[in-house]
Amino acid sequence: QVQLAESGGGLVQAGASLRLSCIASGSGFSGYTMGWFRQAPGKEREFVAAISYRGGYTFYGDSVKGRFTISKDNAKNTVYLQMNSLKPEDTAIYYCAAQETLVSLRLPGAYDYWGPGTQVTVSS
Repeated sequence: QVQLAESGGGLVQAGASLRLSCIASGSGFSGYTMGWFRQAPGKEREFVAAISYRGGYTFYGDSVKGRFTISKDNAKNTVYLQMNSLKPEDTAIYYCAAQETLVSLRLPGAYDYWGPGTQVTVSS
């Protein structure tokens, strides 16, 4: 089992960058596929990015492709989300998630573990 904790959120202006981190405690982090999701008020949870357990494969939601980069450091039990060229529509709570397989990466229900989330607010 793994516990997840996100950090790095905050309030920034449009065009700025932020890097979110998600540190995992517990065993087996290197074997987990990791994902980032976000949820804005009144909206469904949205897939942002995912990375395979060894980091060899990455996947992105259409709205962030080319602006966000996901990476994974198994030695530090940490997954990152580098967010560049932020837009007001990126404002949301960002969640880190883990799954023990590599299936249905865009679906929240496919993930076994979740962090509490970190708020990202982008002002125009």
